[in-house]
Amino acid sequence: MSDDEEARGPGAGQVGDGPAHGGHGRTAVAHGSAPVLYRPAEPPAPTPYLDRHPAPAPYLDDRHPAAEGGYRVADDRRRASAGPSRGGAGSTEPSPGRADGAEPPGVRSAPVSPERTRPEHSGQPANGGAAQQPERPRPSPWPRREAPEPGHRRAVPPPSGRTAPTWNPQVLGTPTVDFEPRPPASASYRPDVVADGWSTRDFVVRAASVRGYAHRHRGTPRQDDISVAVHQPSGAVVFAVADGVSEARQSHIGATGVCRAAVGAILADLDATGWVDWQNVVQQAAWQLVEQARVVLELAELDQAAAEKAMATTLVAGMVLPGGPTVSLIQVGDSSAWVLRGRSYRCLLDTKVRTDEAVVSSAVTALPRVPRVTPRTGQLGPDEVLLVGTDGFGDPLGDGEGEVGSFFATRLSSPQPPLEFAYSLDFSRETYDDDRTLLAVWPRLAK
Repeated sequence: MSDDEEARGPGAGQVGDGPAHGGHGRTAVAHGSAPVLYRPAEPPAPTPYLDRHPAPAPYLDDRHPAAEGGYRVADDRRRASAGPSRGGAGSTEPSPGRADGAEPPGVRSAPVSPERTRPEHSGQPANGGAAQQPERPRPSPWPRREAPEPGHRRAVPPPSGRTAPTWNPQVLGTPTVDFEPRPPASASYRPDVVADGWSTRDFVVRAASVRGYAHRHRGTPRQDDISVAVHQPSGAVVFAVADGVSEARQSHIGATGVCRAAVGAILADLDATGWVDWQNVVQQAAWQLVEQARVVLELAELDQAAAEKAMATTLVAGMVLPGGPTVSLIQVGDSSAWVLRGRSYRCLLDTKVRTDEAVVSSAVTALPRVPRVTPRTGQLGPDEVLLVGTDGFGDPLGDGEGEVGSFFATRLSSPQPPLEFAYSLDFSRETYDDDRTLLAVWPRLAK
C-alpha cells in the first residue's frame, strides 16, 4: 500500500464517532422485481492496425546520413522491406522516377565520403533541383528563463581553494559510529531523506526530513514526516511536522496521515472562512489516524486504543501569513518551533501547553488523543527565520548556545539549496541518533 493510499480517510468528524462517512458506494438499480443489467451492443470488427496507423517513415532518410557515409541506405532498406520493386535488382523495368532507369531526383547515386557525417548546406541546388534551405529550429515549449528574482541565487561553482560539499555527514563534536545503513523494513516505500524547497512572493521555504542513525542501523523506517503548502489566495505558508512515537510500529504511517490531514484542514478553513479552527485541525488529524489504523490493521471498526498503540504520533501545525508576517502554531507532543535571529534562538512553544485540568497536557500525549490546544501567535521580523522541527533537531540544539546552535546559525543565515539544507540536517553527533525533521521559513524583503 502506498503512502497516498495509507493517508486517505474522511476529512471530518470526531474520533470514535462511528464508521467513516462521505465515501462512494455502489447502488443496485432495479426495475420491477428483477435488476436490469446493461448489455452493450456488439462491438464492430476491429480495424487492422495498419489501416488506422500508416507505416512509420524510415529513420534514415535524406536528412539523416547513414553511419557508413552514404545516403542510399535508407532508400535501399525501404525498397527491400517492400519486396522486389520496379527498376530494382533482377528487373528490366525502369524505375518510375526516370525514363532511363536512373535514380529519382534528390537521391544520390554515389556514396558520400566517410569523413562527411552531416550534409553541408551550401545554398546551391542539388542535382538541378531547387535550393534547399536549412530547417529553422523549433521554438522551445518552455518559457524563457529570465534573470532571477530578488532573493534567488544562481548555482555557482565554489570559490577557489574551497571544495564542494560531499555526502559524508558534517561532524559536530564526537561523531557517531560510521556504518552502511540498512534498508527500512516497511511494506510501503519510505525514503531515507526528504528534501523540498521553493519560494513565493513573500517567503522562501526549505524543508527536510532525514532518517536517524538508530533507525538506519536497525533497518527501521523514518518515523518523522512533514507537509508544507501555500494557500494561493492569501499567500499563507501552511505546514505540519509530525514525529511518530518510537514504540508504535506503524507510527510512520500515522505521521504521514496526520501531516496531510492537518494541512488539508487548515487550507479548507482558509478557503471557507478566512480563519482557522485549530481545535478542529487536531480533531481532523486524530480522525485520520484512527481511520488509517482501521485500514492498515484490517479492523472491523474504528478502535482508538488500537490506533494509539500502532500509530501514535506528535504534531506541530501552523501557518505564516504575509503582511506582518504573522505566525500561528499549535502543538501536540514534544515537537517544537523556534525563531532564529542572528545567532540567537527563541523557543515559541513551551514544553507544556496550557490546558484545562479535564484534559491531558499536550506535551506528554500524542495523537489520536485530542488535547485542548490554544494557538500561539506572533510576528516574524524581516531579519528572523521561523524554524519548526521534531525533537531529533531540538534535543541537540538545546538553548542554541552550543556547537549545534552555532552551526545552524551560520548555515541558516540565508536560504540554502534544498539538498544542502537536508545535508546540513544530517549531521553526525554522538548520542543524537533520532530522526530529524526541520522546516525553515524566511520572509522575503520588499525591494
